[in-house]
Amino acid sequence: MLRRLSVENYALIDKLDLQLDEALNIITGETGAGKSILLGALGLLLGNKNDNAAIHDQERSCIIEGEFEIGGYNLEAFFQDNDLDYDPTTVVRRVISPSGKSRAFVNDIPVQLTVLKQLGASLIDIHSQHRNMVLSDEGFRLEAVDTLAQSESLLGEYRAAYNQLRQKQRELERLQSEAETLRKDEEWLRYQVAEFDAAALKEGELEMAEAELAVLENADQIGEALISVRNILDAEQIGVLEQLAVAENMVARVGDNYPHGKEIASRIHSVLQELKDLGATVADDGERIEADPERLQRLTERVNTIYSMCQKHRVKSLEELMAVGAKFSAQLATITHGDEQIVSLREEIASITKSAKELAQQLHNLREGAAVQMSEQVAAMLKRLGMEEARFRVDVVPTSELMSDGADHISFMFSANAKVEPQMIEKVASGGELSRVMLALKAMIARRKNLPTIIFDEIDTGVSGRIADVMGEIISELADNMQVVAITHLPQVASKGESHYVVYKQQSKTNITALSAEQRVEEIAKMLSGSQITDAALVQARVLLNIN
Repeated sequence: MLRRLSVENYALIDKLDLQLDEALNIITGETGAGKSILLGALGLLLGNKNDNAAIHDQERSCIIEGEFEIGGYNLEAFFQDNDLDYDPTTVVRRVISPSGKSRAFVNDIPVQLTVLKQLGASLIDIHSQHRNMVLSDEGFRLEAVDTLAQSESLLGEYRAAYNQLRQKQRELERLQSEAETLRKDEEWLRYQVAEFDAAALKEGELEMAEAELAVLENADQIGEALISVRNILDAEQIGVLEQLAVAENMVARVGDNYPHGKEIASRIHSVLQELKDLGATVADDGERIEADPERLQRLTERVNTIYSMCQKHRVKSLEELMAVGAKFSAQLATITHGDEQIVSLREEIASITKSAKELAQQLHNLREGAAVQMSEQVAAMLKRLGMEEARFRVDVVPTSELMSDGADHISFMFSANAKVEPQMIEKVASGGELSRVMLALKAMIARRKNLPTIIFDEIDTGVSGRIADVMGEIISELADNMQVVAITHLPQVASKGESHYVVYKQQSKTNITALSAEQRVEEIAKMLSGSQITDAALVQARVLLNIN
């Protein structure tokens, strides 16, 4: 529940600090005093977007802070999922700088606005008189019925199946579209794949072929060069190898008398061995490399084929060319095997659809049971609110189409006259009738949802007298199990509060103050008689407040 709300530099509020009671809190004040501004500030704290009108003094930031008691409302998982520090006394703060930049914090940890909005939805439900039109929103009607049906777990299971179904349907559409597009080019694709198959490209072959081709194209020159090297190395008496062998022997003979002799002889020996290895390599290559016109022609044709295909497909390397071939093969396989994939996917979709329909039917059954219960409870509360002949009925109509929340259309049917058949409530109910229906629904939903706090902003619009008193009783009963804040113009409702606050304007600034017992009497009397408080109004105020 909301224990404390502080607002600084928001619209007409300069600085305000409000301590709230855990039961029923009443807020009153003249029209234009700023009650809507107070709700606007609270809305920002709960994650609403900044409308750029928040800051009054452009030299400083707007700061809105709320202290919430959240123990026992099962919010630990939410805090853990969002990497927040859980504390039964949680502080939420929203700061809007003069530039319009907004920051939000939960227990001093920065959070995104979406996280703040999710948390806010679990902390407070704000219902204003304008929200009565939400009765025309099927999403609200569905949520109301599902709340009463306690179908959250089943609804989650259905949504998972529905989302999987939609994903598979999109995949099927993609496959069918691709197959249809590719079939138009099937003949061309088959020709391309056949060309690549015939080419039988191998990774790295172009580099190897070009290296061998360079040798074959210069085989005669290479052979002559190798023969010359062999002659230089192996010629009798004048060959390098023979000369080095002689040099090694000569130096070795004087080694005992010449300090560097052994070292020089060893180095000559190393050079001699290296040149012998070199001579063997030259000899092997000389025997292997020879002109081969047929091999030269085959390699030339192979290299030309690869380069021609690269040019045709506008790629610069063999690797890119092979990737093009793999793509063509995959596209042809999509055509060849696409029908099999499509058939398999259709079977999978049929299976998921069957499961989703079964879950939708279970949801329908739960909703029908809840609809009966809701119809009876709302009708009973409407009678209590003075609408003796009113009829209220919730219709749950199954549809053939699966939707994101099941396969049902929910309608709220209403008639204020027993002789008139109920029709859609948004078409026939007056403002006062909508207020009473919404109070009945909100009371029912709030009890089931176990929300910490609910705020009624002039939900009593359009009613007066005894009915206003009954409305006050119903709102007061809600406060037995949760925190309730009621903004009202009706003294009958205002008199039911545990705590009473008055919003007023002073020097063009909005303020709020808690009333003492005697001040409450005067405020209720003012609501009864206007700004000129009469003795009769004071007496009546004491009666409403049950003060002797």
